[in-house]
Amino acid sequence: MTPSAGSTVRASRPLVLAGGALLLLALALVALMLARPSASAPAPDVKAAASAPAETSADVGFARDMAVHHQQAVEMAFIVRDRTTDVAVRRLAFDIINTQANQRGMMLGWLEMWGRAKSSPGPPMEWMGHTVTPRGDGALMPGMATDTELDALRKAKGKDAEVRFLRLMTAHHRAGVDMAQAAADAAGTDEIRNLASGMVTAQRSEIALMADMLKERGATG
Repeated sequence: MTPSAGSTVRASRPLVLAGGALLLLALALVALMLARPSASAPAPDVKAAASAPAETSADVGFARDMAVHHQQAVEMAFIVRDRTTDVAVRRLAFDIINTQANQRGMMLGWLEMWGRAKSSPGPPMEWMGHTVTPRGDGALMPGMATDTELDALRKAKGKDAEVRFLRLMTAHHRAGVDMAQAAADAAGTDEIRNLASGMVTAQRSEIALMADMLKERGATG
């Protein structure tokens, strides 16, 4: 005898209910697994936190101060990029933007990892064994341009903008080299020593390049 349609539906209902229950059980197990920490998940790096450089270390001081120093260099490079069509100057500006923005991110990241604030209420460059009296007008550290100088750069065009930028960035790099060399000599972490040493080499090379570019424009640093 062929089962009626009604009996077929009635017979299939328990199977549907059972399948639904199994699906809910499976979803609950998946949620439980996701909520529980995995046995293979990396534990917090307690050792790294415990061995973080001290608040007064050259590593922490350099990372903070150079992050500020780099920020202005990137700002000046963006300004001149929009004030000239000269290929060489725009290429240099592009390199500075990319390199120093990347390095700034690294230093801020290390401060975060070390559990150190990204700024200090103390005077800049204190970690170098001496305090610095800012020039004022926005120039917080040696080599940094004043707000007045930045405003003049924003108003300049063409060759005038190029010369202003090259002079400001040369002074900026010279002070940056001094700071980086001090960090390379005094830092306790490989991260800061290696980064600072690389900055010394790269910025000295750019200082020489900018000296040639200034000469091409009939100016000096």
